[in-house]
Amino acid sequence: MPQAARILLVEDEQQIRKMLRIALTSIGYQVLEAGSRLQGLKQFLAEQPHLVILDLGLPDGDGMQLLKDIRQQAGTPGRTPVLVLSVRNSDTDKVQALDLGAQDYVSKPFSIEELLARVRAQLRDHARPETLEQVSDGRLSIDLTTRRVTVAEQLVDLTPKEFKVLALLTQQLNSVITSQQLLEQVWGPTHKDDSHYLRIVVSHLRQKLGDDPTEPKYLRTEPGIGYRLLLTPQKHA
Repeated sequence: MPQAARILLVEDEQQIRKMLRIALTSIGYQVLEAGSRLQGLKQFLAEQPHLVILDLGLPDGDGMQLLKDIRQQAGTPGRTPVLVLSVRNSDTDKVQALDLGAQDYVSKPFSIEELLARVRAQLRDHARPETLEQVSDGRLSIDLTTRRVTVAEQLVDLTPKEFKVLALLTQQLNSVITSQQLLEQVWGPTHKDDSHYLRIVVSHLRQKLGDDPTEPKYLRTEPGIGYRLLLTPQKHA
């Protein structure tokens, strides 16, 4: 994503908005601002930003509703990445936001360095083609078309469900996918609460990818929420 990427900041606290505006513009991003849900929707429709940073506690309504509005206007759940920034830190709120289509969730108080890193990751991922079929960081290579996964050029033998979980995480690279979403898409709607199925598959995937479960490089657990695949592709993956 070019440095001139447009970021829509929907936040009613002026001090936080100012801090984020300074941080984002200092590294070359164009920042659009809104202090309410209605202003945020108007800015989104008029400016078509590359990324939305969304606070949930807005003066004229819940930010969750704006997230729904954005997803309806955007046409597809993943077209414009939304990063939720909120004082709400319960697993229920995080899961709800991610289920509604947010790509990431950062709780207040937050580290500005961490937030900027997550912004860069979302913009980088959004700049890729919408259908991600092949990705590699030089060590781990995933080809969704041929269903081929290699680690250090050695073929990894995956079961159908292991591959399906890895494929879903690859398609939303660096973004959190809730456990419920993974369970419903891999095992079916009747298994949405069978989290032990998913834990077993993720454990097997980590073993096969050589990922240390105590400090995973690739398959990161978001406690109480779900999982994300962390991978920075090479330019010519």
